[in-house]
Amino acid sequence: MGLLDGRKALVFGVVNDHSIAWGIARALRDHGAAVGLSSLESLVERRVRPLAEELGSTFVEPCDVQDDAQVRRVFARWGEEQGPLDILVHCLAFARREDLEGMFVETSREGFALALDISAYSLVALAREARPLLRSGSSIMTLTYYGAEKVAANYNVMGVAKAALEASVRYLAADLGPQGIRVNAISAGPVRTAAASGVTGFRTMYRASREVAPLRQNITIEDVGRTAVYLASELSWAVTGEVVHVDGGFNILGVPTPE
Repeated sequence: MGLLDGRKALVFGVVNDHSIAWGIARALRDHGAAVGLSSLESLVERRVRPLAEELGSTFVEPCDVQDDAQVRRVFARWGEEQGPLDILVHCLAFARREDLEGMFVETSREGFALALDISAYSLVALAREARPLLRSGSSIMTLTYYGAEKVAANYNVMGVAKAALEASVRYLAADLGPQGIRVNAISAGPVRTAAASGVTGFRTMYRASREVAPLRQNITIEDVGRTAVYLASELSWAVTGEVVHVDGGFNILGVPTPE
């Protein structure tokens, strides 16, 4: 018996088999959930559909989360084909490369709006359209990073966007809690993903995290996947509006001291 037997999950944001979203999707499937995937149209046939086949999933839908009509279409199709939804996973973030280097003060108005729209507002958009399909006991989760709480070099506008995302988690948790729907975030430590490669100095950050984190190791997509299973299951029945850190303990440090 799996922790998620009989449950249905929809994961947004799988890019490839190194994505945290993929680690979550695979963990949910391994614990019994039926998993559907949604990603950018340009990635669906080339990268996402083959991964869906590994999961035994028949639901693979393209979606540009900046387009409300596309978001509505994905959930309408889910309702027609799959019925209720138990688990919604939001693994979406984007900022222009030039806004992930140099000084935050140089962020353009357009770059700021773009990062906030895709990285934070999209969670609100997905939750709103998913709401009619969700039922008591359902779980919504998203991905954040410690750069939302403290300044991380070159994270810049993405740190601000993630801070907005974390605030959105709390407000959504308050809105949807009376319906029995939980909303939480996983704050993952540095992981080598396509998204991380866009942050200037990521390799240095990755190495430093391993050297100073209390557990003295970098995390993996499997580590995040296990936490996602917890947040999706009855084990976290009374947990909502939280940011759960999966970073080897890095976030507890005041003055990191490498060995």
